[in-house]
Amino acid sequence: MDSGHFRLILLIASVALSRAQTLDPRMTPRTDTHTKFTLPPPRNLTEWSARKAQLRRQILTAAGLYPIPSPTPLHPRRFGRAVHGSYAVEKVLLETMPGYFLAGNLYYPETPAARRMAGVLVPHGHWKHGRIHNATDYSVPALCANLAAQGYVAFAYDMVGYNDTIQTPHDFGESPEKELWAFHPLGLQLWNSMRALDFLDSLDIVDPSRIAVTGASGGATQTLLLAAVDERVAVAAPVNMISAIFQGDDACEMAPGLRIGTNNVEIAAMVAPRPMLLVSSSKDWTRYTPRLEYPAIRAVYRLFGESARLAGVQIDAGHNYNRASRESVYRFFRRVLAPAPGPAPKETVNIDFDTKDLLIGPEVLKSLHITPNLDFVFAQWRKLTAVRPSGPEAANLEDTLLAVTGAEWPPEVIAVTAGDRVLLSRQGHADLVPAAWYPGLSRNVTIVVHPDGPDAARRMPKVAQELARGSSVLLVEPYARTRVVARAPARGKDYLTYHLSDDAYRVQEILTSMAFVAPMDSPRRRLLCFGRARAWCLLAEALSPAIFQFNDGLDELGGAEEELQKNLFIPGFLRAGGIPAVRELVHEKLMLSSARTGAEADEN
Repeated sequence: MDSGHFRLILLIASVALSRAQTLDPRMTPRTDTHTKFTLPPPRNLTEWSARKAQLRRQILTAAGLYPIPSPTPLHPRRFGRAVHGSYAVEKVLLETMPGYFLAGNLYYPETPAARRMAGVLVPHGHWKHGRIHNATDYSVPALCANLAAQGYVAFAYDMVGYNDTIQTPHDFGESPEKELWAFHPLGLQLWNSMRALDFLDSLDIVDPSRIAVTGASGGATQTLLLAAVDERVAVAAPVNMISAIFQGDDACEMAPGLRIGTNNVEIAAMVAPRPMLLVSSSKDWTRYTPRLEYPAIRAVYRLFGESARLAGVQIDAGHNYNRASRESVYRFFRRVLAPAPGPAPKETVNIDFDTKDLLIGPEVLKSLHITPNLDFVFAQWRKLTAVRPSGPEAANLEDTLLAVTGAEWPPEVIAVTAGDRVLLSRQGHADLVPAAWYPGLSRNVTIVVHPDGPDAARRMPKVAQELARGSSVLLVEPYARTRVVARAPARGKDYLTYHLSDDAYRVQEILTSMAFVAPMDSPRRRLLCFGRARAWCLLAEALSPAIFQFNDGLDELGGAEEELQKNLFIPGFLRAGGIPAVRELVHEKLMLSSARTGAEADEN
């Protein structure tokens, strides 16, 4: 949309400025897991590389893993080795966080090859028996046993709450405190997948440059998320999940902020240019893959000149990881991972034992003091993610808070006025910020935010003083003020997966307002906020590159943390440092502002 067209739309909107909130597209959100998405082809490799980096940060932030925590020792336990003809299988426990354990099975050739072998991670889907499910339409043991017989090392591991990984249920995390810490099944599972990759990578018999990941349905969701954020995944084969019409609706496939402005098709494209096989079904939501999703992803591979590294196959069956689907993966892996020369493999191994023998079992778990305890795991998550990592995955406070808030400093603010009313917007975004604008005779500018809107703001003595002094005053209308603020459960379980929270929208609107007045030649820019709006403004001040005097300066940064925090519902905010991090940033900026003011006074 060009600038002229955008201004015309805003001009039409300005006729109804008094109804601006009903015009704001965010007030009637329609995006959900069943929305039909499209993937606009990126124009060039530079544009795509920037987009991929942005998406990686978004996925990790939604998972509560930005910046990526420093890994703790895995202390792998391997026991119960059993030989079944050409392959062996072991039971494995990994301590992915202190005191928290992930269970799985390691399959490998009974006679290991002379050189290091390719490894395959296998996250399972939502079939009843998880990693030990063995049926005609889906079998993790058949997949892993045949991979091992063909010369691979395969590690199948539990979803949270399945089989032996019992310390949390599968569905959790919807309390406000857990959402503020970004503690939910998707994040914990993605962390487990990253640690499972650490484990496979550490084995002497595995070639770390040849590690693949494959899973079906919910396991395919983990496949694409892991491959998107971790370049150690050399090959990916997501089965029956990559779709433009359905994004997954299980608790472990959704997280606040995960798919704002994106979808699984674009996330899968992040695997490019690494080899990837898209396995689809003719009878589920992947039925359009050969003519819809595959060409869209192939356009990204084409940017790299690596179209041949993307392959696709559709199986005429229902939702599955059946023998035909598995054999398509074996053929692809043989082509791109080359474990050994030979013809295209077919399944030769049948599961002729009770798959319950693959489980560690409650007695052993109990002897290791591994029991259900969600509160304990939550406490360990807080400890793990609260530590700021160093090295290449480190991120500064401001970057972390920007990521979790989903905010930006607008490069351009478009303003349409009608009398003393103004409508502000960012180019290319749907948000509209209604405000009252009173240009004054002095060069000082004050932005005022009152939770009850401009009319309530005008009645505040401090605002009257600013107007009397001749300051230019912008009275911002807070987002959703005329509505009851609905949290995620009231708007649908997946609402926050596709939309920011109300408070995050409010912070962005304050930033947009600040960017509107920042270019003005003003000796003093002030952010004057009241009631619960103080918390929104405090965060906006922390994220703004322009320095505004916040209320009455440094003294205003005090107050009870709990009082400020209850007015900021932004998922992941506590994971990003919470109010202490915000105070730290604002204090630095106001101190810098005071130092500059003092230096200027000395010069004069």
